Amino acid sequence: MPSRPPKFRPDAWLATIALVAICLISLGNVIVRYATDASFAFTEEFSVFFLVILTFAGAAVAARHNQHIRIELIEHYLPAWARRMVFVLQWLGGVTVLGIMTWYGSTFALQEYQWESLSPGLGLPNWIYVIWLPLLSVAIIIRMTQNLIDRLRGKEDPEVIHES
Repeated sequence: MPSRPPKFRPDAWLATIALVAICLISLGNVIVRYATDASFAFTEEFSVFFLVILTFAGAAVAARHNQHIRIELIEHYLPAWARRMVFVLQWLGGVTVLGIMTWYGSTFALQEYQWESLSPGLGLPNWIYVIWLPLLSVAIIIRMTQNLIDRLRGKEDPEVIHES
C-alpha cells in the first residue's frame, strides 16, 4: 500500500514555531543575563505573545484530532443517534464560545488599531499582538467543524494512517 504524503498543517507548524521561539528567546535571555548581568528587554513581551500563539494553535490541533478534555463515559454508552446529538451539542458549545471570542477579539483588535495603542514594554502597536486572538479562534472553529464532520461519518481520527 503506497503511503500518502504528509499533510501540511499550518496550525501544527505555527505551534511548533511558537514553542521554538519561546525556547530560543528564553535561552538567549538566560545566557545574556548570566554573562552580562543584563537582560533583553523584549523577552517577556514576545514570550507571552508566543505563548498565546502556542496555546491557540495547539488547541486547533487538538480540536482536529478530537483530543480536547471531555467526559467520554456518556458517549460510549449512548446509542448511535444519541451520540451524534452529543457530538453536535459539543460542537455548538465550542462554536458559541469561540464565536464570542472571535467577535470581541476582532472588536478589540480594531479598537487597538484605531486608537494606535502601543505595548508597554517595547512600544510596538498592540493590534499586532491582539489580531491573533480572532484569527486563531476561527482556525479552532474550522478544525472543530472538520472533526464534527468526521465523527458524524464514523471516523475516529482521519489524520492517523493505518498501515497493514
